[in-house]
Amino acid sequence: MTRGGHKSQGDGPERRCIATGETGPKFGLIRFVVAPDGRVVPDVLERLPGRGIWVSADRKALEKAVSKGLFARAAKRPVTVPDDLADETEAVLARRVVELVSLARKAGEAVCGFEKVKDWLAKGEAKILLQASDGSARGKSKLWTPEGGRYFDCLTAQELGLAFGREHAIHGALAAGGLASRVVQDAARLAGLRGGIGGKAVGKDTKDV
Repeated sequence: MTRGGHKSQGDGPERRCIATGETGPKFGLIRFVVAPDGRVVPDVLERLPGRGIWVSADRKALEKAVSKGLFARAAKRPVTVPDDLADETEAVLARRVVELVSLARKAGEAVCGFEKVKDWLAKGEAKILLQASDGSARGKSKLWTPEGGRYFDCLTAQELGLAFGREHAIHGALAAGGLASRVVQDAARLAGLRGGIGGKAVGKDTKDV
């Protein structure tokens, strides 16, 4: 198993990316919709009304969709696409992941700090290892991806700290079940936009944790 803890994709609803033309499980794509005012907005929760427009959770794919006018083509109507849509989408996803980890912490399903995380890993309680993208590589290498679990480094120390109610954090871990599958899905998408470790294909992984 790789550092990211990847496995093969599982079956699930598939969508077509307007930038790459490839079709795949929607877990690896981000949904966008056209708001009533004609503005293209990210629909991370996939609940907004309207026809969904899907783009791979990859910054280059999203930037291509913006620069090439692919949203208007997919919507079959004039639309307003912010030049910073990739940054906006990244920010929305980051907030989403922070909120989910925070909820897991409050539910007793997440811990932070090197010793606590190491203890959970040793006991097999951790299924997701979260480490700050700007943390010390040497320090992070002393912990390991949970067996059958996942690893992500898509949050900064400040963002990870916010999730745990402190100024900053380098190491965090989530237990199986509960909010874990939702963290995997959105952290993988965020990693795709930020170029971090975690990957975009999460299919079966969302069930395994």
